[in-house]
Amino acid sequence: MGVHILHFIYLISSITFILGLKMLSNPKTAQKGNLIAAAGMVLGIFATIFLYEKDGEHLGNFVWIFGGMAIGTIIGTMMAKKVKMTAMPQMVSFFNGMGGACAAIISIVEYNRLAINNTSFDGTSVGVEAIGKLMSLFNGGATTPTPAMDSISMHLEVLAILLGLIIGTVSFTGSIIAYLKLEGKIGDKSLPGQQIINIGLLLGMLVLIGWLISLGYADMGYISILIGVAVLYGVLFVLPIGGADMPVVISLLNSFTGMAAVFGGFLYNNQAMLTGGIFVGSAGTILTILMCKAMNRSLTNVIIGSFGGNKAGSEAREVGGSIKEISMNDAAVLSFYSQKVIIVPGYGLAVAQAQHTCHEFEKTLEANGVSVKYAIHPVAGRMPGHMNVLLAEADVQYDKLLEMEQANEELATTDLVLVIGANDVVNPAAKNDPASPIYGMPILEVEQAKNIIILKRGMAKGYAGIENELFYADNTRMLFGDAKTTLQNLLTEVKSL
Repeated sequence: MGVHILHFIYLISSITFILGLKMLSNPKTAQKGNLIAAAGMVLGIFATIFLYEKDGEHLGNFVWIFGGMAIGTIIGTMMAKKVKMTAMPQMVSFFNGMGGACAAIISIVEYNRLAINNTSFDGTSVGVEAIGKLMSLFNGGATTPTPAMDSISMHLEVLAILLGLIIGTVSFTGSIIAYLKLEGKIGDKSLPGQQIINIGLLLGMLVLIGWLISLGYADMGYISILIGVAVLYGVLFVLPIGGADMPVVISLLNSFTGMAAVFGGFLYNNQAMLTGGIFVGSAGTILTILMCKAMNRSLTNVIIGSFGGNKAGSEAREVGGSIKEISMNDAAVLSFYSQKVIIVPGYGLAVAQAQHTCHEFEKTLEANGVSVKYAIHPVAGRMPGHMNVLLAEADVQYDKLLEMEQANEELATTDLVLVIGANDVVNPAAKNDPASPIYGMPILEVEQAKNIIILKRGMAKGYAGIENELFYADNTRMLFGDAKTTLQNLLTEVKSL
């Protein structure tokens, strides 16, 4: 009876995941959707702890279970409350890495149990049950296990364990490297023959998996070799990825963690874990594909191209010309008397924590009859949706956020574009410099606007490591300084007009 109730609760948890994911598509319902999905997860966890039963026995070790949950809850809550918006990508990478590590640990524990028992699993996982039922159709409807069914069950279990192990390990190590890169602890680094090495490591993992499956079970020493190869691959996989591609890599690693969780659900006959992993894996994959499309590049090219790295950036042509600055008063007058203003937010806006001041500036202009909208590039910032989250925090209305295609249709009729901390996503080199590492990437075509004011600390290069031609355009003016301080001064000037 308890097993049936448990499966029913798993169904409810899966439904909350679906509802939560649907509600996350709109900022107005995103917070509620997140809470609904979290409630479903809590329900699934406690149902597993108290209702899970195997061979008539329930789970024990409640002190360890709840002790671990308490420690994790306290640490996670403190990290989430203290994290700055600029550090949100790093936290996402770190938490995603922890999810991958958990999936890998599950695989290690289960394989260790298999090796200790020197026998196959009992065939109670979701996938094995399905295979057994399918094979019974070809066995005259007989449900009694045959040697062939036992063999397939064993190999299927081992395959699930090993796939969860390598995917979880690659996700963990890759996410930690991404975290360190985003923190500025390490830079883009490539080894001689990097691509050949990565392909060799990948093929090596596949060969090891095939060999271990053929054995059915083996000493844990062989698993240690597989873990070592997966760790090395995870490091070398992310290490050469250039800064401009980090949002894509984070999204891809997130999908890896989801897939690793799928294999955990497969092993434990846990439908909630299986469903949640499928959602994370599929959503991460779809987002990765969409972001690659937004950059007009293939996923393979992103992974092996070292896009945005220092080497690629040095190949771009030299940019010359004169920089034209604008005074605070002139910038205020130009903003005040424009009919249509579009703001392009970038990572610099997040660094300065200027989103609230920007929103106040927007409301002040609108109170004086100026139409103000925001142009959002799909890969602006350091993680998927970074700018959307940033502006939502400041209560900017969602209908004011224009996607890249919408924004490009309106920029030609825009009186003023304010570029706040964005760089690569507005660089015309993506269209007219074949030697540039960002060539072919769709950008926000702000150069079409009548006037452009760029708020920037200095003339430092963007995350892709290349000069921006836009800074030297005839219709561009530079307003140097910290974004928040500059916007506050600009707001003061506008209010005085």
